[in-house]
Amino acid sequence: MKFSHWIHFCLAALITVCGPSMIAVTRGDDAKSASKAAEEKSADAETREVKKAAETVVVRIGDLNLKLPKTWKQSDATLPMRLATFEVPAGNGDTEKGEFVVSSFPGGGGGVDANIGRWIGQFSAEGREAVVRQGKADRNEYFIVNISGTYLKPTGPPILRKTKETPGQRMVGVILNLEDKAVYFLKLTGPDATVAAQLDAVRASFGGNPDDEKEYEF
Repeated sequence: MKFSHWIHFCLAALITVCGPSMIAVTRGDDAKSASKAAEEKSADAETREVKKAAETVVVRIGDLNLKLPKTWKQSDATLPMRLATFEVPAGNGDTEKGEFVVSSFPGGGGGVDANIGRWIGQFSAEGREAVVRQGKADRNEYFIVNISGTYLKPTGPPILRKTKETPGQRMVGVILNLEDKAVYFLKLTGPDATVAAQLDAVRASFGGNPDDEKEYEF
């Protein structure tokens, strides 16, 4: 047999013998890569959760335990009808900070629909957008209101009821019925981007989950 023919014969034999094995190894490597990618994804998710927990602090307010971002700074000022007030950092492009307020009133403060209507009424009707949802955090029923538009921002002493039209604002308000205890009101107001960026943090503070919520009509 000529040398060139011998080379071709050997190469053909090598491909025939090794081909399936090589393919099997390649498939095995793909499976290992997929498994490793899944493990890394799971590890990344766990790392994010640990990091998220490290970036929050539990604050006790009355009967309520809120898990709040460490960047939210509690104010020492005492104001009427407020249990606590927090300063929320300005978001990207905003110069004004947000304000997070926790309140509670005897008898539920007038009922769910009345309070939702009052919050929505704090925005000018023109250009206003409002979404109201209902959910449960453990056994505690809650209602969450997300409103944007021109905020009728209170100015001066509350007794005077003076307001100033402030466009480009947003409010996230929560009515949280703490079972067998009290009704708490959580309200974050401020520039649109600042408040929108903290929507998940507001929900997480009391254990809310958007996937378990439904639209609420009042």
